[in-house]
Amino acid sequence: MLSEMLKRRDPAVMQKAAGYLSIHQRLAFSAMTRYEIRRGYLLRKAAARLSRFDLFCGRSTVFPITDDVLDRTAELWADARSRGLPDNDADLIIAATALIENRTLVTGNLAHFSWITGMVVEDWRVSP
Repeated sequence: MLSEMLKRRDPAVMQKAAGYLSIHQRLAFSAMTRYEIRRGYLLRKAAARLSRFDLFCGRSTVFPITDDVLDRTAELWADARSRGLPDNDADLIIAATALIENRTLVTGNLAHFSWITGMVVEDWRVSP
């Protein structure tokens, strides 16, 4: 959903982001999310966007990928793999970060995360 916010095209996403910021003052996301966005800008050689994104990250809370995050990710991966559920490492690192930090995970792909016990997931593009 962070990439949706950065594009500023979806009024529903922008409205929910504004509401979130009015309460929390800073966005918060996983270092994995930061990595995924940065690699896209680097691939497209979008230097100006990359520079703006780096400033944006400096004003946000970027949760690191710690051993606790990776341990929880491994548990999620094993559970997902044994049940035939989505087991993408990047998604599971993001999910584990949200679980450990006790945060709601905001995504446009609810199906990748809705199976995770204890996970609160929202899609800001749709009405509640």
